[in-house]
Amino acid sequence: MSDEEAAPAQGRLGGKVACVTGAAGGLGRDVVRRMAGEGADLVIVDICRSVDTVPYPLSTPEDLSDAAGEVRDLGRRVVARQADVRDRDALREAYDAGLAEFGRIDVVVANAGIAPLLVEDQVQAWHDAIDVNLTGTFHTIETAIPSMVDAGQGGSIVIVSSTAGLVGIGGASNGGLGYAASKHGLVGLMRTYANNLAPHSIRVNSVHPTGVATPMVADPVMAEFVAQDPILSEGAPNALPVDVIEPLDVSNAILWLASDEARYVTGVTLPIDAGFINRR
Repeated sequence: MSDEEAAPAQGRLGGKVACVTGAAGGLGRDVVRRMAGEGADLVIVDICRSVDTVPYPLSTPEDLSDAAGEVRDLGRRVVARQADVRDRDALREAYDAGLAEFGRIDVVVANAGIAPLLVEDQVQAWHDAIDVNLTGTFHTIETAIPSMVDAGQGGSIVIVSSTAGLVGIGGASNGGLGYAASKHGLVGLMRTYANNLAPHSIRVNSVHPTGVATPMVADPVMAEFVAQDPILSEGAPNALPVDVIEPLDVSNAILWLASDEARYVTGVTLPIDAGFINRR
């Protein structure tokens, strides 16, 4: 089905346009699929290349193309662009391409993030975690704000943080500390933006998953990092009897926050964590 032949919008996001960063793989890919299935047209953005301090494979241009194909197969329209959230100019070009196609963007999911958790520690891992996870989210939201405010239709911004954004975990490495600091920093951004944008009926919330069954978590290098850190590897992680949750569990929460069902929910840190935080 071509973009011009897209089916009439139906579902919980029918008639809305959503922009998702980190969209080509893992959790982002599932969010894209879930939102398209609920009637949203999509602007999807991903770096589609490796980062030196990230020990697991990142998405590829082929993954981004496949994600766009899935949106079209679900009867929705899509604009797909390769961009690094650390580069605000490149991100703005991608966002503007979506505006040119759809005329507006109603929902933003700031999902792009990395976990540079290296067994052989590097100072650069700290900088990369902060630059991608925290500054990249700042760039994403700042890029989206002008058009969302000008449209005067409200909207929803969902920031993907982590349980590491609410409790002191992540280990003592440069990458682990950078990961925890960046994910905590997202909470500060979320709460401030929620206040700043409330007069415009733009809601801002964050989600905080425990371990999610994505290629990142399943990668042997990540398992090696966790195993060598007693703080991370000691005991069962969650209160409920599951080691990890599924991407769909997080996508469902993001979908709810993006939808009109959560029209008065803003400034919330929402754990999807099988009781991880409650055990700490």
